[in-house]
Amino acid sequence: MNWKTERRSFYYQGAPAPDDPVLERGKVALLVIDMQNTYLERPDPAGLSGEALERYRAWTPFHERMHQTVIPNNQRLLEHFRTRGLDVLFARIACLRHDGRDRSLSQRKPGWNNLLLPKDEAASQILPEIAPKADEIVVTKTTDSALTGTNLRLVLTNMGITHVVCSGIFTDQCVSSTVRSLADESFDVIVVDDACAAGAMDLHVSELERLHMIYANVMMTDEVIGYLPA
Repeated sequence: MNWKTERRSFYYQGAPAPDDPVLERGKVALLVIDMQNTYLERPDPAGLSGEALERYRAWTPFHERMHQTVIPNNQRLLEHFRTRGLDVLFARIACLRHDGRDRSLSQRKPGWNNLLLPKDEAASQILPEIAPKADEIVVTKTTDSALTGTNLRLVLTNMGITHVVCSGIFTDQCVSSTVRSLADESFDVIVVDDACAAGAMDLHVSELERLHMIYANVMMTDEVIGYLPA
C-alpha cells in the first residue's frame, strides 16, 4: 500500500499524486489525541448478560486493535520523535470542574459521548504506556477539536510548527475534528492510519477517506517515519 495512491475517496479518484511532505526539525510535531485510561477500561464479561454483553462483544475489535496495533505504533512514533529531538504534544479530554459544568455541549448530550472526566482523576489521564515526558506539552479540552477549546493553535504557532502528525482516538470524532481545524488554520497535517482507531473499523476507514488529500495526508507509521528528519 502506498499513501499516494491508496485511501482515496470518490472526490480524488484520478487526481495527481500528492507531493512528498518536507518535514523539518523545529517545524514538525507529533500530536497524540485522547489516548486516555477511560477508553481502555472494560467490565468483567462474566457479570454481563443481554444487551450489555452484546455491547461488550461489539467493542472487542476496538480493544484488540488498540492493544495490538494502535498503542505499539504510538510508542514507535514517540520513540522516533523523541530520539530525533522533534516536538511531541498531547491532547486529552478533561473538565476543570468536578461537576463538569465547563464541558462543551457535545460532551454533555445523553449517550456514549456524555463524558465526565475531571482533570485529576485516573480515568482522564493519558495511558501509562505512552505517558508524556516532563517537558512535553499536554492540552486539556472539553471539545472534540483540540484547537477549538485550547490554546493549541497559539502554542504551535509560537513554536514555529507548520506540520502536525496526528495519532490517537477516535478517528471519526476527536481526531477528525482536530485535523479539520488544523487544516483550516493552514497547518499541514498527516494522519497516521495504524496509530488511530474508531469504535468500529468501517468508521475508521470511511473517515480517513474523507480526510485524505484535502484536510490531511493519510499514511502508515512506517511511511511517516521515513519522512522524519534524521
